[in-house]
Amino acid sequence: MKRIIGAIAALGVLAVGVVALTGFHGGCGWRGHGHDPARMSAFVTDRVDDLLDHVDASPEQRTRIHAVKDRMLAAATELHAGQDEAHQALLAEWKADAPDRARLHALVDARADAFRKLAHEAVDAGVEVHDALTPAQREKLTRKIERLHR
Repeated sequence: MKRIIGAIAALGVLAVGVVALTGFHGGCGWRGHGHDPARMSAFVTDRVDDLLDHVDASPEQRTRIHAVKDRMLAAATELHAGQDEAHQALLAEWKADAPDRARLHALVDARADAFRKLAHEAVDAGVEVHDALTPAQREKLTRKIERLHR
């Protein structure tokens, strides 16, 4: 049971990490399209739908899981909104004759805390998805995840 929850949580954290770190900033080879949350949302929705099709999810399960996905995408979008400001602050300190170490450390801590918060939300989202699926569906999804991680 812990292994299945761990696999679901890992998948959720991985998806959110990709969205947060690359999805909105020209990652995955999408240079020039990196600031399009709608495009990333469509991409993630397509992947979630593929997984829901794979486990033959019911309409109710699809609704529940899409709500989780939408909430996580919104959280990742919110986290990403602070990226440009953080980059500008880092660049300003770099350009300074005497960078403010305390300010830089505080900036790193704030971003790390924001990512940690999102990661915890992703774990909770993974548990919600786990609870929305039947044991047979979880087993089918676990096999797929294990194949992807080989």
